[in-house]
Amino acid sequence: MSDPALPTLGNERLEFLRDHLLAHAVRRGSFVLKSGKPSTWFIDAKQTACRPEAMLAVAEAVLDLVPAGATAIGGLTMGADPIAFVTAAVATSHGRPLKAFSVRKETKDHGAGGRIAGALDRGDKVVITEDAVTRGTSLLEAARAVREAGAEPVLLVALVDRGGSVTAMAAAESLAFRAVLSAPDLGFPFEGD
Repeated sequence: MSDPALPTLGNERLEFLRDHLLAHAVRRGSFVLKSGKPSTWFIDAKQTACRPEAMLAVAEAVLDLVPAGATAIGGLTMGADPIAFVTAAVATSHGRPLKAFSVRKETKDHGAGGRIAGALDRGDKVVITEDAVTRGTSLLEAARAVREAGAEPVLLVALVDRGGSVTAMAAAESLAFRAVLSAPDLGFPFEGD
């Protein structure tokens, strides 16, 4: 049975991902979010993105959102890593080669240095990803690092949007945002700012 509130990209896949997130990634209780705000629920979306039975569904759902001209996918480590790397691997099997990379939280001061680890070249058209977002600050930080590296962010993508405010924040930096699933898809209200 499909839920009309779900986005229209592959409802069976989205239902599977919603059910998997609810079973493995969502916790109810008393939590303090990264923003410092209290919440009655928390999501560790890596519990879905890193489990073998869900990896392919995550990758294909994200790949459905990736624009045809994109050449790389990545984001701020650790939230982006499982999604970026599995999506790049699956994209190759669909004839859509995508490079994968991570943005370090701090600039590395030894070796080649910098904030980018992995395959990212100047001029790449980049999808910035994250497992779960409330405010979108990690997505925007990664987009800025990608711009500094000479590549162009073309889309911000999250597996779960729990906040509902990322679209406006992204638009303020001339970026588009899409989420595979949202807090309301999981039965929760948006957290907002």
